[in-house]
Amino acid sequence: MKIIVQKFGGTSVSTREVRELAIEHIEDALAQGYKVAVVVSAMGRSGEPYATDTLLNLIPKEDKVNNRDLDLLMSCGELISAVIFSAMLRARGHEVTVLSGAQAGIVTNGDFGNARIASINPERILSELEADRIVVVTGFQGATPDGETTTLGRGGSDTSATALGVALNAELIDIFTDVDGIMTADPRIVSNASRLHQVTYAEISNLAYYGAKVIHPRAVEIAMQKNIPIRVRSTQSKEPGTLVTSGTAYFEGHHTSDRILTGVTHSSNITQIRVKRSETPHFQTIVFQTMAKMGISVDFFNISPDEVVYTIPNYRVEQAMMALSELGFEVRTVPDVAKIAAVGAGIHGVPGVTAKIVEALSEEGIEILQSADSNTTIWCLVHDQDTIRAVRAIHDKFGLHTLGGA
Repeated sequence: MKIIVQKFGGTSVSTREVRELAIEHIEDALAQGYKVAVVVSAMGRSGEPYATDTLLNLIPKEDKVNNRDLDLLMSCGELISAVIFSAMLRARGHEVTVLSGAQAGIVTNGDFGNARIASINPERILSELEADRIVVVTGFQGATPDGETTTLGRGGSDTSATALGVALNAELIDIFTDVDGIMTADPRIVSNASRLHQVTYAEISNLAYYGAKVIHPRAVEIAMQKNIPIRVRSTQSKEPGTLVTSGTAYFEGHHTSDRILTGVTHSSNITQIRVKRSETPHFQTIVFQTMAKMGISVDFFNISPDEVVYTIPNYRVEQAMMALSELGFEVRTVPDVAKIAAVGAGIHGVPGVTAKIVEALSEEGIEILQSADSNTTIWCLVHDQDTIRAVRAIHDKFGLHTLGGA
């Protein structure tokens, strides 16, 4: 059985007009001989009647609600979306079965609000597909082994789609959104950013983790387990979008193996923390243990004999400073910084890439506060006010605007 999983995000199901376009994509897949499992998000974005954030705002701040009950509330948006979407499919003559996350066999742990998928029993979906029915599954949700409704956190519908794709042994997973695919940079920042024809799992995970919002990195990691290709596509276009696979390959006549950088992204609202060496034994260990005990996630850390340097979210700075000061550490902060990530599978083993990035930023007079690298990513920390110029400078220096035809 040839199976495709198609996920439609909130903007792809927000109005009747865009739902009609989504259904056309389903019908295209049916015409190509696929059995189709559909995953839907709640309709629209914050402020629209059934969006997840709108549902959350129904509870005044002064009222008390626990995470278990919040998950029951948040799961309503996808249920509404799935039923409305399936009604339109039936009106066009299709046989449809709607399944909640639990009915679809998605079993999670009990971390309400940010549950992890423990297992999926795909038998119900498979039997429905074998009976030539389209299966519409509510994204973003599942249930614990004892039947408690859970939600999967931000990007949960992406995670639902790729996890179902793996469980169903799908040939392809389509992630439909309101953009044409994965871009070399945020087009709101870089006007000549181009759509990428193909990226690797590692590249899109890093782009997503460090700022790109097209797909959740956890979803990519799940698809990578079984090497199931993902296409990131626009609901409002028949274009193939961006193909995400395990490595460089030919796609639409384009070869990507000689590409050094794939894209540039950024994350902001962070602060750099610098803790000077202390006479306290094992001061480095104590610093990180203190952050861990407070539940503060540290990132972009450098450790040397003389100091520990790392970044944390802006909103945790006051707590971190208080804790470190109480321990007697001398601490300096650099507030309002941004992490620029230059991502590309072709970076590894290529000399001069870092030099080119430093040159691009130096030519713009941009101070580099910190840097690090991996096989696929080079990071630079800059002042937040320099973010846009930094992204544009690196994008231009590597000619990323040409990658739409690379």
